[in-house]
Amino acid sequence: MKLKGEMLLELTDSTTGDVETVTETNMVTQAVNDILGSNPMGIYCKAGDEYDDMVLWNGNLLPICPNLIGGILLFSKTLEEKTDHIYEVGTNLPVAYASNNVNSTANTARGSLNLTESKKLDNGYKFVWEFTPSQGNGTIASVALTSALGGQNAFGSTVADATAFLLLKKITIDKLTKAIRMLLFETVEIDFEKNLLYSITFGESSVMVTKARIPVFDIGLNEKLDDSTCTVLESKTLTTSTFTFRGSYTKYGEFLDGRDGYWYGFSNEPNSSGNATMQWIKISKTDYSFTEGTWTLSNAKLLETGKRDKEDTYPERYVKSCIRDGYLYVAAYNKNGVYKINLSNSADVKLIDLGFTSKFKSLGESGTCELCMTVVGDIIIGSDFQIRKDDTVVKTQGSVRLKAAATPLFQYKEFLFCWGGNYGKESRCAYLLTPYLASINNLSSAVVKNTDKTMKITYTLTEESSE
Repeated sequence: MKLKGEMLLELTDSTTGDVETVTETNMVTQAVNDILGSNPMGIYCKAGDEYDDMVLWNGNLLPICPNLIGGILLFSKTLEEKTDHIYEVGTNLPVAYASNNVNSTANTARGSLNLTESKKLDNGYKFVWEFTPSQGNGTIASVALTSALGGQNAFGSTVADATAFLLLKKITIDKLTKAIRMLLFETVEIDFEKNLLYSITFGESSVMVTKARIPVFDIGLNEKLDDSTCTVLESKTLTTSTFTFRGSYTKYGEFLDGRDGYWYGFSNEPNSSGNATMQWIKISKTDYSFTEGTWTLSNAKLLETGKRDKEDTYPERYVKSCIRDGYLYVAAYNKNGVYKINLSNSADVKLIDLGFTSKFKSLGESGTCELCMTVVGDIIIGSDFQIRKDDTVVKTQGSVRLKAAATPLFQYKEFLFCWGGNYGKESRCAYLLTPYLASINNLSSAVVKNTDKTMKITYTLTEESSE
């Protein structure tokens, strides 16, 4: 079935009553088809414990309108018109948005659905969104349909930030051996297309890299979809002379995917004064060759990049740093900023001022693990902040968005995966990243919405026969 969208945007001057109108048609992306047509790791299959969480399709995903398509995003710059363009870059985040209900919050970027005029049609759906003079102000160059949840707060606001993540499935793994659970907790990369997982851990003077098979898009004759048949294919021990996780009882350090053909390891103890000392290792994904060394970061006062306690009864991992575009991001000791460290030149260090003191807590529920910072697309998501691609900081509410999380979020198209748990109750979770672009509608000429104007957007989406 082919979809056709038509949009009428009306800006009305509150004083004169003059109306400026824009009429456009849209292109539809493959976002909804991806969600309905993909089943990575069997997320839509009942394959775990009888009490495992699974999304209820009706009311959350279906009917498509007004659920999978039930919100709207407005951008200040045009969007690239490609069917596989399903998330916009972090330098062009939405200036306004709306969902499939009335906005009863204090979020002035969000408008409301007109519940009287919006309705189901015989061959589609008619959405009518309205923005008061104080709502949705800014330059508007492009409009996109999105999910109902994605239209509530986009990637997060000071009012709420959990709506960007819809839990699709939580599968229990606490019956697996501790060794397998720890392997999953220490995952640094998933190659979804090749059904491969890479996990890295540390020894006294060594680093161990493990490659394992995990069913993602194909399944073997003896495999299951509950991680119990995760199969180790190769383990490589790298003997180090400099790199190790610092600390005595608590071991400080983290391994991260550089997304540049290398994995990186870092170890530092928190320092409230003086210079920061950080040990590092850079490992080739091709042949496991590595380089290592120690950085002395002048006047840098850092929190730890991460920490582990391998001696505990339960698997643990605390991720407190991330890598984006060749830079390591790690929080300042006072939590007022985030340091940006050039992986190729440790003298290139920049302190990004958050403008407030962050809680710097986990994105997930409390447990024997924490995920305090992770990269989604090209946006760094922190506990109560976002750092865009140009290092602009956006403050968000800081609510719990995930189940207890021990790993970074691993993204495949609209889906996010992670492992985590709490004192013997470990699990693997899959989420839908809700602020996707279901359609793209670039205006022929940008318009400006300000406090002198109201805005009404009528969007009609209809089905046409593909014959």
